[in-house]
Order: sequence, then structure tokens, then C-alpha cells
Amino acid sequence: MDIEVVDLNEILPKSLIREKIPIPNIPEIEIIRHFVKLSQHNYGVDTGIYPLGSCTMKYNPKINEVVERLKGFSQVHPLQEENHGSIELLYGISKLLGEITGMDGFSLQPAAGAHGELAGLLIIKKFFESKGIQKHKIIVPDSAHGTNPASAKMAGFSIIELKSNKFGEVPLDHLEYAMADGDVAGIMLTNPNTLGIFDRQIKKITKIVHENGGLCYYDGANLNPILGICRPGDMGFDIVHLNLHKTFSTPHGGGGPGSGPLGVIDELVPYLPGPCIISTENGLACQENNDNSIGRIKAFWGNFGIIVRAYAYILALGAEGLKRVGQISVLNANYLRVLLKDNYFLPYKRTCQHEFVITDRNLPNNITTEDVAKRMLDYGIYAPTVYFPLVVQGALMIEPTETESKASLDHFIEVMDKIYYEAESDPNTLKTSPHNTPIKRLDAVLAARKPVLHD
Repeated sequence: MDIEVVDLNEILPKSLIREKIPIPNIPEIEIIRHFVKLSQHNYGVDTGIYPLGSCTMKYNPKINEVVERLKGFSQVHPLQEENHGSIELLYGISKLLGEITGMDGFSLQPAAGAHGELAGLLIIKKFFESKGIQKHKIIVPDSAHGTNPASAKMAGFSIIELKSNKFGEVPLDHLEYAMADGDVAGIMLTNPNTLGIFDRQIKKITKIVHENGGLCYYDGANLNPILGICRPGDMGFDIVHLNLHKTFSTPHGGGGPGSGPLGVIDELVPYLPGPCIISTENGLACQENNDNSIGRIKAFWGNFGIIVRAYAYILALGAEGLKRVGQISVLNANYLRVLLKDNYFLPYKRTCQHEFVITDRNLPNNITTEDVAKRMLDYGIYAPTVYFPLVVQGALMIEPTETESKASLDHFIEVMDKIYYEAESDPNTLKTSPHNTPIKRLDAVLAARKPVLHD
């Protein structure tokens, strides 16, 4: 075999060619200490409670990592012939997710929640177009996740925002008025919503939408508290996306990887992105796109490693275990809610689901939500979601998840109470926090608009 010799000077700019590379001569122990210290500057669910509302930052069982790294899963390629076990796993989790949600068919392709939303909205659009109907609007409650209106806009819809009523729920009279517009394709919402409130009139909501010719989309980011207790399909939803990287314990954050499988009722199955795995007389088979499908939205089968982890999690817990997840997540959230409401303002005084919202209203000495969040870092606790949902001014949205012990919850309450008393006696400490972190308080607006991404 002839080997072609390439002259780097001919193909590389001179600015990239160096005669010598300044590699430092550093002992191994110094390198180890450097990177270990860097790792200790970060925070994660293995470090402590991560009460990031609506993100469901639960502990990721290490057995899931072991299963995902089995050679039969980690060393396969979707184009090789001998991967029947992987195909069986994909088919199996599709059926399990269908049972959990009440949906008839699933696509595992979407790579994240917002990706699943976009795929679902494209299905809604294609569904009406295939019937010769043009609908250009989607209803989104003001308590929705921010990705909902963004995904709808990307799919070509304009947004009708519904204001929440005094109970934090969808007002039926406003919904009926909005649905009277024949240009409305449907509604996007999650139940419970971002306030942690379960809409008690959910079946009336989906009925109103259906009676006016619309479809109902369920944002599955808040599925955790209703696992094994109720299903979106039974509430009347037609399309559901899930976040395997939230509800089903797979790692997330830092840009990925995620997984946002999309489930639909039987009538919408032909519109799912392909290819899909189907069961035939001769076993499992791959079915390519049909004329109604919105087409492929991701290479191959989606983020396979994340799907394997979620499959292991579901099988390990079983039906009763998943129900227990939902029950404990609700119990933990309400435990915190009740014990924090004396010092922090609670805008909605009712039983919550997996999360709840408190605010900086009535905090002494003009202490703000940001001050509280920054001071929490000094006590070694990651801050909750702040200033969201937008329907509550000065919001702190707290979600402890089911994986936190009572001792962990009690420590969280102790820290929050300490911060309240500091707000009374030493407000300057809060306003200048954090003090113990490698990086002190940043100008949040400047950091967002002009981020420094390198040294």
C-alpha cells in the first residue's frame, strides 16, 4: 500500500505550526490534586439536595450506569445486523411508557423535552393539514414551561396565552372563549403545572378543547408526582412527551444528553417520526416513514444510552415502585411547604404536588429572591429555580424529589430558617453573598448578554 506523505506547511496556516510544544513537567500527584479540586468546585445530585423546581433533579442509581455500560449495549452500532437485544429493549420501553402514560404509540427519537414538544406540535400541524384544515394558533397557559410557547412558535403557530385564575388553574370560561376561535389547533399544558398545582378541572379542560375540534398536548416534565396514580391519557390528552432525564432518573444538565420520547393516541400513531419498531408475526421489525409521518427528527433511535438507563430504572422499580416514587415526591414537597410557610410567603395555600412556590414577599430589609438564592450557596445547598414561574413575583420554585431523606429535608429547612433570621439581623451578609464559593456574585444581566466563555 502506497503511503502519501503530506507536508503540513502546505495545508496548515503558519500560525498553527509550532516548532516546540511547551508541555509542563508536573508530578502526577499535582495533576490529580488539580482536577480533584476542580471537581469539588461543582455541584450535583451526588453532592447534596438539588431542589431545582420543574427540573426533577433526582439521584441517578449507579446500577443504571452499570447496565448501560454492558458491552451488548455500549459497543453496538444501529447499522450492524446483530443488535436484536437493543431492538427488543427499545420496543419494550415503548410499551412500558405507553402503559405509564396511557398512550398507544411512542417514538424514542426526540433528544430532549423541547425536542419532543416540537415533534408533537409538528404532528398536530400535520394532522390538520392531512384533513385539509388550516389551524395556526395554540393555547398556552401562563403557568406553562417557557419551552412550550417557544416550541409552538418554531412549529409555525402563534400563541394565545391564558391567564391563571386565583387558584392557579386554567379558567374554563376563558378557555371556552379562546377555543371558539376556529383557528385554534389545541392546547399545551402540564398537570400539575409549574406552580405545583394539580388542575382539578383537567377533564373539563380537555373536553372543551376536543368539543371545539382541538388536540390536547401534555408536557411531561412534571410527570413525577403522578406516576402510578393517574395517566395523561386518562385525563384526555392526545400527545405526551416525557423527560427520561427527569422522571426516570437518567443524568441531565450541562447540555445533555437527554431523551424526550413522544407518545400519542392511536389516531395519531401514523404521524409519529420514523422509523418505528413494530411487532409482526415474524418478530420485531423496523417500519420506515409513511406518507403521514412528520419524518425523521434524530439519527437512528435517539439517545440510546439514556434510554437503556431509564429502562433499567423502570424494571427495577416496577409498577408499585413507580407509584411509590410519585407518593414520596408529593410527601417531600408538602413537608417542606408546610414548614417554610411561616417565614416565607406562600402565594397558593393548598396541597401541592412535586413542587411548590414561595416568594420574597414580606422578607425583612428588602431582601430579594436572588439574595436568598445566593446565600444558600454559602451553606452548601444548590438554589431552587428563581423568578419562575413568571406568574408569581419573586418566586422560588422548590422541588425536593422523592430521593431526599427526612434528614436532608430538615437540613434544608434549617438553612432556609437561618437565612430568614439573617435577613432580619444581618441583611448585608445576604446582599453581598455568596462568600464561600470560588466565584462571587456576578452581574446576572451582563453574564447573560456578554458571557465570558474562555480564560
